[in-house]
Formats: sequence, structure tokens, C-alpha cells
Amino acid sequence: MTLQYRFGAEGDLTAPSEDRLTVGDPRMVDFLAKLARRLLAPAVARRHPELGSLGYFLRPAELNRSVERMTARRDALVFPRGNVFHLPPANVDTIFVYSWAISALAGNHNVVRISSRSAGAAEVILDALNETEADPVIGRTQRMVTYGHDDAITAALSRWCDLRVIWGGDHAVDTIRAQPLRPSARDLTFPDRTSWAVLSVPGWRAADPAARRNAVVGFANDAYWFDQAACSSPRTVFLVGGGSDTGAVRAEFLDLLLGVVDQRGWTVDPAMAVEKRVNAYGLAATGAATTLDFPDNRITAVTLAGTEQAPRRWIGAGAFPFAEVDSLLDLVPAMNRQDQTVSHFGFTPAELRAFAVELGGRGVDRIVPFGSALTFGAIWDGYDLPSEFTRLTTLQP
Repeated sequence: MTLQYRFGAEGDLTAPSEDRLTVGDPRMVDFLAKLARRLLAPAVARRHPELGSLGYFLRPAELNRSVERMTARRDALVFPRGNVFHLPPANVDTIFVYSWAISALAGNHNVVRISSRSAGAAEVILDALNETEADPVIGRTQRMVTYGHDDAITAALSRWCDLRVIWGGDHAVDTIRAQPLRPSARDLTFPDRTSWAVLSVPGWRAADPAARRNAVVGFANDAYWFDQAACSSPRTVFLVGGGSDTGAVRAEFLDLLLGVVDQRGWTVDPAMAVEKRVNAYGLAATGAATTLDFPDNRITAVTLAGTEQAPRRWIGAGAFPFAEVDSLLDLVPAMNRQDQTVSHFGFTPAELRAFAVELGGRGVDRIVPFGSALTFGAIWDGYDLPSEFTRLTTLQP
């Protein structure tokens, strides 16, 4: 059966009753679990390590946890939100699957616009989706589409949807919002965000060599996957509580980082290396940076004049400004609502909790260990996504 979608006078996308999905629909759980197995295949994971994380996210155990989050209510019945229109960014190949999968698991009908600039891992994912055996209802209710900058199509899909999910930065959010939604619909937006890394100098000194190297491996994954352009990739490294020992720790950290980059065979395009130099010299020219270090095309190290000079814009892949502070709490005044993830190493749970409490929700949505910055979760940018993709009906007998 081929479902013929049509846009009615109110912009509704109609579908036969047999295509209704439920929250945690077993047909969708089965499909996503099969997709996970394809993405976790050794041949796929070797070529695209980031797909291993995605496959892990789609394992049955994780899917069941998400369903439990959606349905664990005693005061209301939980239903799908309805029709969801996703507009993911082009620079992070996997994000569209996370967004779509949670929405599909919630039983929604989904249309996902895939950028024509997407390549590499995105193509592998789309091939896996097409090759995964599915109940026919999956194909009739889930759409991955590509089209150019066509306001008419975006406007029609915006009128159709009950929820519009916009990724990709402030400009993308403002541009898409120019297309109106029906009065009962709303937007879920993911605008420009900035993320940081914090390294405790005493904690580094107390760690053994294996722990230090593992921390750097995790940091490298956070930074180099997606060319440091992901919203949760660290833009600046803050060295905390070091005193006179900070320089030696920074040097050891960078040496280990270069070793990991060598081992992984990661490269930076020459044009990217030039762009990083231009941006680094720009920081020096404005007084934001006091020293620059270019040990390799793949690593650019910048010493900042102070925490307030930490750049929120993307400088280039493998660009690491450094700043020094006496304690985590000294960073609180520099944080704002644009800040998303703080990845950390060497701190005690009490120190991290005190930092989060002092922030008080005014900035920073995630505080995670090195290596977990890119690990997607059901709570993202402060949103509880399983809740966002469902709706509630209260029932009082």
C-alpha cells in the first residue's frame, strides 16, 4: 500500500486509521533495534565511530528506558504529539536520527528534512534505514526528504505539523520561524550554543598516566568528531587551580593530545589550518589572546588574556584557547544561557555539584566527563525530549 499524503485546507496531512502509532509502539521499537544492530556492525563502526554511539543509543535497553520516561505518569494518559517536522543541521551528520528516533518512539508521524550538504555518516545512516526490514506502517508514517531552500515546501510542512524542531543556530531558527505554524502548534528550537572543557590541575596531577591518557582520548573524541563544530564540542579549555604548575600540565595535555591525533590518523584540511591561524591572530590583534602556539596543523593552542575573552564562535577544527582560574566557581560569572556543555576531568562530585548549584540554571545545561560531550541523551539543551514529543490527557472518572 502506498499512502497518498495530501495537504488540506488547514494544512492537515491525513492518514488512514491503520497508520496510527502509539507511544512505544512495538513495531517502531523493533525497527529501531534492527537499525541499531546495523549501525553497531564492526565494519560500520570502524569507518564512522560516531555511529557506534548512535547505535548504542538505539539499543532495546535504551529504547525501553525512553518509553518508560514517556509513560511513567499516574496523573494523565500519554499520547503522541501528532505530526512533527524536523529541520536538523548539516554539520552534525547524526543529530537528525536522535531527534527523529525519540519522536518516532513516541508514536509521531515525522518528516525530516535532510540537508543536501549532508554526506559521509549521513549517507550510511540513510542506507541503513532503507535496508532495515520494517513493518509497512513505518514507511508510511516516517519520511526523510531533501529539498533546496524552498519556502513553499517549508511553509506547507510548517502548517501541517503539531511540533516543529529547528536545529542549526540563531539564523536558522529566525529564518524558519518566518514560516507560521497553525495556532495549536509550537516550535522546539536548538539555537547557537557554546561548550567548554574544565581540567583540574590538582586532579590531573593525582591521576595516574593511564587515567590521564584516557581523559585525553575522551577529550579528542569530543573535539575532533564533527570538526569541533558540534554544539557540545569544547571551544575553550579552562585550567583550574593550578598556580605555578599550570604550564607543565598544559604542555603534557597537548603532547598527549597530539599523540592521540596521530594514532587516530586524524587530519585537518590545509584550508582549515589557514583559517585557524587567521582566527587565532585575530584574537591576538584584539587583545583577547596573549600567546599563540602552532605545533601542528591539527592543533592550535591559544593563551587567553582572561576568562571573559573565551570565544563563543567556532575558530576551526583543533583550535584550543586556554585560560586559568583558581576554582570552578570563578567561572560562574562568565557563563550565560548560550552555554550548553561543560566537560570535565579531575574534579570531585562535590566540586561539580557546587558549580552547578551556583550557576542556578542561568547557564550550562550539561556537566559531563571528558569523552561524553557528544553523547546524546533524552534530556538535551534543558529539554526533556520524551516529554516534548508527547501530549497528555487528564482523565477524572
